[in-house]
Amino acid sequence: MQNPGQKKYRVAILGATGMVGRQFVNILQERNFPIEELKLLASGRSAGESLDFYDEQITVEEAGARSFEGIDIALFSAGGDASRHFAPAAVKQGAVVIDNSSAFRMDKNVPLVVPEINPRDIAWHNGIIANPNCSTIQMVVALNPLHRVNTIKRIVVTTYQSVSGTGKAAMSELENQSRLVLDNKEAVPHVYPHQIAFNIIPEIDVFLDNGYTKEEWKMIEETRKILHAPDIAISATCARVPVFVSHSESVNVELEKPLSPDEALRLLAKAPGVRILDEPAVNLYPHPVAAAGADEVFVGRIRRDLSTPNGLVLWVVADNIRKGAALNAVQIAEVMIRQNQAAYTQEGN
Repeated sequence: MQNPGQKKYRVAILGATGMVGRQFVNILQERNFPIEELKLLASGRSAGESLDFYDEQITVEEAGARSFEGIDIALFSAGGDASRHFAPAAVKQGAVVIDNSSAFRMDKNVPLVVPEINPRDIAWHNGIIANPNCSTIQMVVALNPLHRVNTIKRIVVTTYQSVSGTGKAAMSELENQSRLVLDNKEAVPHVYPHQIAFNIIPEIDVFLDNGYTKEEWKMIEETRKILHAPDIAISATCARVPVFVSHSESVNVELEKPLSPDEALRLLAKAPGVRILDEPAVNLYPHPVAAAGADEVFVGRIRRDLSTPNGLVLWVVADNIRKGAALNAVQIAEVMIRQNQAAYTQEGN
């Protein structure tokens, strides 16, 4: 429950009718976020729709130049172009923008935050705080507890990413193609370059000159920034799989010193935001269906990497729309509020 004396905030959501935008609305309500007013913004195509928030229906407005007047916190999930266009205006109008796009993630003047890992970075924001890539978030939540006690030297990660990471059209395409294939009919791709039903596509975002995709590059550079570890050697391969919700990752780490799987499990079991599922003998391990709708990052199949003395292998799964996007952004806002309150209390003393 909200504290009756707690300050409340005027919050705007840009991209409110998208998958992440709708999760913003749900999570703000679930977590009793201290809201005085909620403003829902989207493109002209979605303006006029309404979304439920507590006992009222809020009409979605078309985002415009003055949409953020009087707003304290703006949660953005409308793509990089929209963020680059609207974020500076929102900041000028007095809002703090928490942006889910890639527009500002690697800007040296913008903190890139996972609250379980680097909450102190929030304090040096200049009006914009970046939310990391969904695949990066779940990986660093799982690796940071190990890195803090035994420095990670190298990471090799392979991702198995659900179609919800692409959006509602991709989920519809998977559903429709699955029916067509099962009926022995042709499944013509539209969202992806190839059929996604009963298939795996090793391409997420555009290819770069070095042969990696932009998604893989994001995982590499964002991980280094969040962990404040620019020298970690990282290689990533990102693939799209025919799963509706939740991303899975096979993560291989080389540590500075040996670390047993049992010790790694103990460290992870007490880490914030992590849930252990690691009893393979009874088929207990993370998988997308188990993670869908949950807030935690699930970790299991923790084992030695037999190819190197200081290596471990982990299987990491999380709901990419919740912890991988909306929840992480709301958690950033919650930490920012607590930090502001603590600073105000200190000034008062």
